[in-house]
Amino acid sequence: MHYKVCGCDSEVLHLDLWLQGNPMENPDNKTQVVLLACGSFNPITNMHLRLFELAKDYLHETGKYNVIKGIISPVGDAYKKKSLISANHRVTMAKLATESSDWVQVDDWESSQNEWLETLKVLRYHHQKLASSNPANSLQNAVPLIKPGRKRKQEANRYIPVKKNQLSPETKGVPQLKLLCGADMLESFGIPNLWKLEDITEIVANHGLVCITRAGNNAQKFIYESDTLWQHKNNIHLVEEWITNDISSTKIRRALRRGQSVRYLVPDAVRAYIEKYNLYSPESEDRNAEVILAPLQKYARGCKQEQTL
Repeated sequence: MHYKVCGCDSEVLHLDLWLQGNPMENPDNKTQVVLLACGSFNPITNMHLRLFELAKDYLHETGKYNVIKGIISPVGDAYKKKSLISANHRVTMAKLATESSDWVQVDDWESSQNEWLETLKVLRYHHQKLASSNPANSLQNAVPLIKPGRKRKQEANRYIPVKKNQLSPETKGVPQLKLLCGADMLESFGIPNLWKLEDITEIVANHGLVCITRAGNNAQKFIYESDTLWQHKNNIHLVEEWITNDISSTKIRRALRRGQSVRYLVPDAVRAYIEKYNLYSPESEDRNAEVILAPLQKYARGCKQEQTL
């Protein structure tokens, strides 16, 4: 059975159908999985879409899992990454890229936030969303994004997921939410001040990773050399990409700046959209060039404050 989810109301309805546990839909009682990919998607490429297919094939071939949904969550503008164009454009391109998919969708909650959000908070949000779609669970654990007393308008979708340990990631009837990534994201766990150790621990312990790697990649060695990742290695799925594809957003932007064709590297609708709005140029590549990446600003500042105490 396949569902095309277009709006919030229909999404909740369709998730309800998934979560009812119809034995005809899941005859082998396999663990249902939702894959979440966070990132810049600047722009989204065919390789981004391939990650979902590779992960789905791998999980299905284990005989243990049934992947029911994929979510693309573009990062917000407040991430301040060099060359990052407007989230509105990046979200629109992602939606155009997934129009033909019957299971991968785009969620703009993360990109609509005024402040940069850690990946763990995005995972918690989507986990809560899945849990609240299950009649067996309650919304009482929802935590507003804006702290009480703050005089800022709240929007209907401005909620963050429950705090740590308030909602179990293995709530009965709720699909497992796993973070889908490439080896570069996995190895970024080792970059100082880019991730909090407690965030990494909760991501791999409570949710898990599905990491797409290539032959000769050092992902397994990286896990071995990290005590945290090694402790939860059984919750990290390394999926080798045998039909290699070297497409990257960086290379796409470079080709576009030079007036070169990107046909067959990005979906046709995305290519047409880029050309229509002339999105990538030498000027756009210099955007945020002098700005420190949001997590580096935040965590480095936190370390300095701790040192002064």
